[in-house]
Amino acid sequence: MTARDEVLELGRRWVAAELAGDADALDRLGAKDFRLVGPVGFVLDRQQWLDRYRGQRDLRLTDLRWDDVEVRELTDDVAVAIGVQTQQGTFAGNPVDARLRVTQIAVREDGEWRLAGLHFSPIGGPPPFGRPPGPASGR
Repeated sequence: MTARDEVLELGRRWVAAELAGDADALDRLGAKDFRLVGPVGFVLDRQQWLDRYRGQRDLRLTDLRWDDVEVRELTDDVAVAIGVQTQQGTFAGNPVDARLRVTQIAVREDGEWRLAGLHFSPIGGPPPFGRPPGPASGR
């Protein structure tokens, strides 16, 4: 199996664990110094990431897909995967349905690929400065 295949498999295992709310599986998938940057800029350390599924289990996903994934192997022990996550669910009872661009940083620890980082960005339309000029823009 190539490093690319192993990183894609790591992504599949991550999706299954997130969807199942399986903190123990996520614990095995996360690197020692894991960090997550959420879609509105908050940062979670490894323990905070896992705690979302422990105790009251505030995050409940009912659907999660990880598509259009491109993997780049940067070194023998570091790879970056960029893809699209489509999710449905709730956090503390509030809907968190979203389509997000996700960057995964994978590192090889103790011979296994693990998630060192996740960065989520909303996928939306272009910002006002990125729109082409036209009659509605007054340009």
